[in-house]
This record gives sequence, structure tokens and C-alpha cells, in this order.
Amino acid sequence: MPLKNVECQQKKNRSHHQIEHAHLIKFRPPTALDGYAITALINSSPPLDNNSAYCNLLQCSHFSQTCVVVELNGSIVGWLSAYRPPDQPCVIFIWQVVVHEDARGRGLVKSMIYELLSREALLGVRSLNTTITGDNQASWRAFEGFAKSHQLALNKSPHFEKELHFKGVHDTEFLVEIGPFEIPVILKR
Repeated sequence: MPLKNVECQQKKNRSHHQIEHAHLIKFRPPTALDGYAITALINSSPPLDNNSAYCNLLQCSHFSQTCVVVELNGSIVGWLSAYRPPDQPCVIFIWQVVVHEDARGRGLVKSMIYELLSREALLGVRSLNTTITGDNQASWRAFEGFAKSHQLALNKSPHFEKELHFKGVHDTEFLVEIGPFEIPVILKR
């Protein structure tokens, strides 16, 4: 898939084209060469869970068509990792989303979701799932905003619980389910 170069001020339609600044933004699948920079971005963005560099390399290579890298002037400033659970072929599960603090407030999370949904690897997806801790207000705003902007149902329920699954060392992760939807309808808005 070719890189998508966007002169953001010149575009008028939805998704990443709405970002209002003159910098060159690129949305693309990751490669293994991005693994180190992605690891550094995640590690510099608390309260995100740090993955091993090896985990990020696997995501960049094995799941490249369901992950998104955002470059701003040649530097990686955004990362979305996702996959299609083998037992849920109509679901895309977003594992992790991060935007560098200097690039926040530009709509990059929503733009990464649109970029992801535009990929051929997502044909047949009808639901977007993720998990979010109760105190991660930025993620709640992003995913609730996405659901609301498309008039989609958003259901949440405890998924991995603090005591039961994390033995008290990590807050409960709530499963967020958004959908059902038709990708072409989402991308038209």
C-alpha cells in the first residue's frame, strides 16, 4: 500500500484530512524498522503499558496491515496497534493508541481509526473493540466521540478485572464495543 501524504490545510473531507496545520502528515502501515521508535514513543507516554521491543516488532511485522504509524515531518508521532481476533472475524480489536504529546489536539486518534478502517485487511469488520481503564479520560473521549459522531452504540463492561486478572497491580480494563457498522458508511462521513 502506498504512503498517504496529506497536505492537511488543503483537504476538506473527513478523517485525517481535517487536521488543521501545514505540516506534512503520513499515515502508513508500520515496518519492523519502526519498532524501536514505537517502543520509545509508548515508553514516553504514561500511563500506557510498556510492551517489550520484541512485542512491538511483531506487531510491526505480523500485524502491519492492522496497525497505523503517523509521521509528522519524518518523525513517528502516532501509533495504533490492532488485530482481528481469530474467533471474531467481524471485529477489529484496537490494542494500543498513542500520540506524542507534541502532536496531541490535532485529531490524530480519530484519523488513525479512519486510516485503519480504510484498509483492505478490514473487509468484513462490523465492530470495533478495545479495552480502557476507568481513569483514561483521553481514550474514553476518543472512542466515545467516534461512536457518537457516527451514531453507533457503545457498550462497556469489565473485561480484565483488577483483582481477578491483575492481582491488584493494574486497574480493571473495560471492554468497549462499538458497532455494528458498515465501513463504507463510516468512511463517507
